[in-house]
Amino acid sequence: MILKCIDAISEFTGKLCAWCLVAVGFFITFEIVMRYVFNAPTIWVDEVSRILQVWVVYLAAAYVLKHREMVTIELILRNPRSLWRKLAESLAILVMFLFAGAAIYFGFALWLHDTLAGHTTDTYLAPPKWFTHAPVWVGNALLVLQGLAQLVRVWTEELPEDDILEGAH
Repeated sequence: MILKCIDAISEFTGKLCAWCLVAVGFFITFEIVMRYVFNAPTIWVDEVSRILQVWVVYLAAAYVLKHREMVTIELILRNPRSLWRKLAESLAILVMFLFAGAAIYFGFALWLHDTLAGHTTDTYLAPPKWFTHAPVWVGNALLVLQGLAQLVRVWTEELPEDDILEGAH
């Protein structure tokens, strides 16, 4: 039940990220039309697009891990049922926890400081910095949750037949 809940969150955020990228594409197209057709550039497209892209990068990581699309090298450990493969995957996830944990810890501290201080960005729109710093710790927290789910799966569940037949990861 908990694994399915974590998977659902990762799935939702992944699809949300895809729609955010569609929005970014629309915003940039809008900016091009406004700038070169109407000679009336906007002041918001660049900043809003950048903020959305930062959110996408961090939120999509859990989705990518859920779908087992992280970069892997399977030259030696092709058999997903072998003990060595399970150990290697577990080690990779544990190393990921170290980096994600550091990002959560320091990202949350920065986010909390800027939130309590009421800092804003030094731009014309001046959105609050908590909004631009939040994706770091939120996205990494989701990545850790999905990593925990994947770690449980490595040791308790059978991999899909496609993974075993193709040697895919």
